[in-house]
Amino acid sequence: MARSIRIYLVRHAESEANLDQRVNLDLPDHSIALSDEGRRQARDTGEILRSIILESPNVKGAREAGRPTPPIRMWRSPYRRTRETSEGLLAGLGGFAKDGGLVLDICEKSQLREQEYGLFDGVPDDELPKSFPREYAHYKKAEDSGGRFWAPMPMGESRCDVAERVHAMFGTFHRDAERHDIHDIIVVSHGVTIRAFVYAWIGYDWEWFEAERNPGNCSIWLLENGEDRGMLYAGWPPRRSHAAQEEREAGVIGEPSAEP
Repeated sequence: MARSIRIYLVRHAESEANLDQRVNLDLPDHSIALSDEGRRQARDTGEILRSIILESPNVKGAREAGRPTPPIRMWRSPYRRTRETSEGLLAGLGGFAKDGGLVLDICEKSQLREQEYGLFDGVPDDELPKSFPREYAHYKKAEDSGGRFWAPMPMGESRCDVAERVHAMFGTFHRDAERHDIHDIIVVSHGVTIRAFVYAWIGYDWEWFEAERNPGNCSIWLLENGEDRGMLYAGWPPRRSHAAQEEREAGVIGEPSAEP
């Protein structure tokens, strides 16, 4: 049951596109790699996550009683930057359980991919009205009414679409808990997708999604016993040089944020 499942949501580490949005003009979103700094972030976050997991009541209790560590399954988006992040996390977590680490195995699901931005992907914000006037006007109408959640990108997705495909995975988590005693899960995904996950799992309203910001790179967000426990680790905030790209990843089209 959902109330017995602990989910550690980890956003991917800093990517090359986080540093330079122009990368999206040359590469499709799924093929964008981590930056050198991102690889370091992933390994460091794995070590932090290991400490958190070892102190969690179920794992700590099992170890103190001399029982095997409960199985921990890692799920990830199949995009390159989330695969690379999961590899760094795995190293920091001590590897697979069969080798003395904490992770039973790693599984991939396309439902955990980032929001698809379609024709808007990689296009500078100030060029959107000129390049796609009708599509941009349709999106902007929803945005101006406070409803970005419902507005689909042309040849892409809305935030609502992301939430619905993420929700389709929840049955798998329930079955893993009921049939295979897997109650601890690490999910490595993307900013919008993680917010969609929390929104759907907890049952927040869509206005919560609109108000919530993207978590930092390699942040750790815990859902436990059917409740939102919030951020256990804030991760790395976006650098000033790619604040505009963070706005795009948050599903915002228009003027870039002045926030660091």
